[in-house]
Amino acid sequence: MKNFDINEDPHRRFNPLINEWVLVSPHRAKRPWQGQNETISTEELPKYDPTCYLCPGNVRANGMNNPQYESSFVFENDFAAMKQDEIIFEEDIKHTFFKAKPEQGISRVVCFSPRHDLTLPEMEIADIENIIRTWQKEYTDLGNIKFINHVQIFENKGSVMGCSNPHPHGQIWAQSSLPTQVEKTQNSLKLYYDKNQKTLLEDYVKAELKAGDRIVIENDHFVALVPFWAIWPYETMIISKRAVNKITNFTADESTAFAKILKELTTKYDNLFNTSFPYSSGIHQSPTDGLIHPEWHFHMHFYPPLLRSATVKKFMVGYEMLGESQRDITPEKSAEILRQLSDVHYKSLVKA
Repeated sequence: MKNFDINEDPHRRFNPLINEWVLVSPHRAKRPWQGQNETISTEELPKYDPTCYLCPGNVRANGMNNPQYESSFVFENDFAAMKQDEIIFEEDIKHTFFKAKPEQGISRVVCFSPRHDLTLPEMEIADIENIIRTWQKEYTDLGNIKFINHVQIFENKGSVMGCSNPHPHGQIWAQSSLPTQVEKTQNSLKLYYDKNQKTLLEDYVKAELKAGDRIVIENDHFVALVPFWAIWPYETMIISKRAVNKITNFTADESTAFAKILKELTTKYDNLFNTSFPYSSGIHQSPTDGLIHPEWHFHMHFYPPLLRSATVKKFMVGYEMLGESQRDITPEKSAEILRQLSDVHYKSLVKA
């Protein structure tokens, strides 16, 4: 019988945000790969694409023309996942297994800039700050609508993540219910706050800063780290050091610091495999149901699929779908790899 080695032996780690476990199998990182390889585009995108339905002045799928916008641009999604229509509904309590209810919501698209070829790591800090101001405005405007109780800001970057248009953009889905993952987080955060009178992530950040081995980037106001319970190979989370519960409560300095850490983290991602790194990212913050929610603590998740190279990704299949989430490379190792990467984008080094 051997002593437990967290860096070598299979083990489970607990995620207190959603009250779930993840299986970690460090020894499997050494296995050879003969599975699917993704096709990564090496095409250099133009600053403007006349065929792109997100570029300034172009016609979208619904026949409307985009304005000649010069910064970020927001519009109602032409293929919205939810509708604003109020539906008359009476729940049929006779059925145990066939529960359904209407969901009212609004879906919007946020073009980050007029440039067709500029992703977040290649943008200037001031331009990323403008995106943050756009997120703040949308969170406020949508959250003030009577039937909206949750505003989800997110980005799917890259065709591997199902992104249908390469023009850098994100989305905002606002709805009347708390989505499943947010509701799980809400329950965990409230339980912790009610017991400790502090936010869960306030204490977690302090513990991570003390440990140090999962920290990727730190500035005066934010920390980017690989969570102890991370599922995806290079998953990260940006957490505010101050227990601020929503993006609209940022100070001017915090907005700038958030823009800087967004740029630095996404630059490290691109530098990892010298490619425009795909991911799904999203902000978790206070619901917009009119309550104060002191239990919430601003954080942003990044879920990238790439595992070993620009062409080999992690698949969530089999055991993950039937049992629980599983990862091979340890969070500590992936944090070390990301931490050591340059803050200067690889394209800039090539041009130099």
